[in-house]
Amino acid sequence: MAQFRRWHSRRLPHLFGVAIRSIGCSSLLLMALYLWVENQGLTEPIELVIVDYWAAHQTQAKPDPRFLIVTITEADIRQQGWPISNDQLAEVLARIQDHQPRVVGLDLYRNLPSTATHQALARQLQAPNLIAIEEIVNDIPPPPHVPPERVGFNDFTLDHDGVIRRLLLFVGASEQSYASFALRVSLAYLGEAAEFDHDGDRLWINGVPFPRLTPQVGGYQQADTRGYQILFNYHSHQNFAPTISLTSVLAGELTAEQVRDKIVLIGSVAPSLKDLFLTPYSRYTETLQLPGVMIHGQGVRQVVAVALGEERLFRFWPHWGEWLWLGVWTMIGGAIAWQMRHPLILGGIVLCGSGVIVGTAGLLWQSQVWVPLVAPLLAFAIAVVLAMAHRLLYTTNRDSLTGLPNQRSFISQLTPRRGQKMAKTVIFLELDRFSWIRNSIGEGAGDQLLQQVVSRLQTTLPGRAMLARLGGDGLAIALSQTDRESLMAVAEQCQATLSRPINLTPNQPISLTATLGIAIPEPHHIHHPENLLRDAQTAMYRARSQGLGHCQIFATGMLTASLNQFNLEQEMRQGIEAEEFVLYYQPIIHLQTGAITGFEALIRWQHPQQGFISPGVFIPLAEETGLIIPLGDWICQAAIAQVHQWQQQFPHRPLTVSINLSGRQFEQADFGDKLTQFISRSGVDPQGVKLEITESIVMGNVEAAIDLMLRIKALGCKISLDDFGTGYSSLSQLRRLPLDTLKVDQSFVRTMGDSREDLAIVEMVINLSHILGMEVIAEGVETEADATLLRSLHCDFGQGYLWDKPLPATVATTRLEQDGG
Repeated sequence: MAQFRRWHSRRLPHLFGVAIRSIGCSSLLLMALYLWVENQGLTEPIELVIVDYWAAHQTQAKPDPRFLIVTITEADIRQQGWPISNDQLAEVLARIQDHQPRVVGLDLYRNLPSTATHQALARQLQAPNLIAIEEIVNDIPPPPHVPPERVGFNDFTLDHDGVIRRLLLFVGASEQSYASFALRVSLAYLGEAAEFDHDGDRLWINGVPFPRLTPQVGGYQQADTRGYQILFNYHSHQNFAPTISLTSVLAGELTAEQVRDKIVLIGSVAPSLKDLFLTPYSRYTETLQLPGVMIHGQGVRQVVAVALGEERLFRFWPHWGEWLWLGVWTMIGGAIAWQMRHPLILGGIVLCGSGVIVGTAGLLWQSQVWVPLVAPLLAFAIAVVLAMAHRLLYTTNRDSLTGLPNQRSFISQLTPRRGQKMAKTVIFLELDRFSWIRNSIGEGAGDQLLQQVVSRLQTTLPGRAMLARLGGDGLAIALSQTDRESLMAVAEQCQATLSRPINLTPNQPISLTATLGIAIPEPHHIHHPENLLRDAQTAMYRARSQGLGHCQIFATGMLTASLNQFNLEQEMRQGIEAEEFVLYYQPIIHLQTGAITGFEALIRWQHPQQGFISPGVFIPLAEETGLIIPLGDWICQAAIAQVHQWQQQFPHRPLTVSINLSGRQFEQADFGDKLTQFISRSGVDPQGVKLEITESIVMGNVEAAIDLMLRIKALGCKISLDDFGTGYSSLSQLRRLPLDTLKVDQSFVRTMGDSREDLAIVEMVINLSHILGMEVIAEGVETEADATLLRSLHCDFGQGYLWDKPLPATVATTRLEQDGG
């Protein structure tokens, strides 16, 4: 739940809208595609195959006891001949009528010339419960002596693949109406009380409505549904009712129990007569085709069962319901693709979704409701693919948090289009101290802060300006303006917008500043987008060197300076590996005795081509690039090793070497472990190691600084606070720090002889240090007068060019020897 809340707070505001638009557009596209597919009937063949599978694998029902099928088999044909003679047919009908059936359906054509004059057959054909057949398509008339109300047509409705899935019951015309053989038999069985009627949409049998099929129900898309048709509900794939052969009836084997009050159908099942048809069972059973009499019988069974309320007809969702069914799965597919990121999880959920669609359609089929299956499956899968493609395109070109164009998209849109005369101006904006603010208020709140910053900038910038996020706290703006005044006005507006407090919570207003760099394209020059962005970043870095919240327009010299900085960084990396750096040591003098009591270790870079490079040049660069970490580790190891050497060489002299720590070193979580290893490996007495830190390092996080300082003290090392008086220390914090030494900054020492204020500060620092039990070192002592004044103030130690500049280790060793070591 916590993870969802974080996702919701960071991504929902813009991704939700993007996802909704994506899902909506893909849904409309797929619905339009489905309309075309439906008109073409492309999915109908697959839908019918699925229907066949479900029909063939449903539970097989027991034979219906209301029926008896008198079959004409191959054996009957061999024994009785074909066609069956009038005498034999008359005798079969007579034997059946002797046992009082409810209705007899004769599924045999009897249009032979001799039939009309055959008295015995004529009497049987005139029985009021006998139903005969005719074929309208091929113009095969019914037997003579049978009135039209007891004649049904024998025509079947075939789908495009030749399978019988629909039952044609009735064809109503203005001049004459035709009822199917199955309908005539069913009405005869139901009796005179079973009213039959029809309107434009349905038949009424025994008061039960039989809605007619339309061309687009279920999985049908272009079905020929002329007349009144219903969907076949087959009873079984074999004999749906008890059977007896024609020869057995002639042999007197027919009993009253088999016939009385039942529906008796007479028809051929002999394959040689080719009265066989494909059914949904044909794909999945050894009996590939069913005889016509069996199909007629299954139709009669279905009509009778529905009319008596024993079962229901297949039902279909309205067309709008099918579209809703399709649309729901289209939107679900798109939503899943936008929500899920892991491919395996996405694949598993897609499979589960497909299973739900199939399972739902299958359960509905079992309940005799036919809904489309192929269309929602395809729409679901295509919606997932479309949403994934859109999401990939969006995330490739957009920032996931703010929804702004990312660097790739920004550069692409900066590329001049055909006919565009001039490139756009680029402003690179970096939020000052944003990483520190984000760490302070938390990641989630930092994301919300950045989103509000983006929202404010979007309302501030000109209408055609393009805002992009290039990662972290860097934003880029593309503008068509090229005049400096308007661009500086835009920069000032951005600064003013950011300076207004942003209230993430009622008690936490946050004001921001930003440093901006502007790269203006020159007329009649070809500018590559990457170069414009680089120039804007270079100008921003130059502005930052002047302080936070500044703005600078790019000038050609900046690129040269930036390139020099880059080259210097690469050379510094190589120099660390090649051990081009060395330590120099400046003596620290006891002011009362004049003896050397220690040194401050100062790094120098002996460049192979440029000679010595000032620390003022490479130290800030090392801080910025992070090289100060490996460089600082080397300084610690080298200085500790030198202390150990001097301890061995001058065992009776309590020397200390001061090692300057950078802020990034001090903030390392493992610095204490590193220092422990350096000391243990060197074998040095830690009392000779003094670590110098500045006030700004301590004040960044006082509690964490105190914890680390206590650990350093526990190792036996000493701690000195450098440049005291220039930072932000308060007396309440100073007394909490486990310090051994305070160093008075040289800016006060050098002017104390001429400035009463600076003299008062120096005197105050010395007195305060002694009160707190600390030693005092005065830096920057260059004259004997300064040394004399410091002695009069009871300062403990001095350091400066009055005694020595920083010395190589060998020279420093010689000075110790000369000093009485």
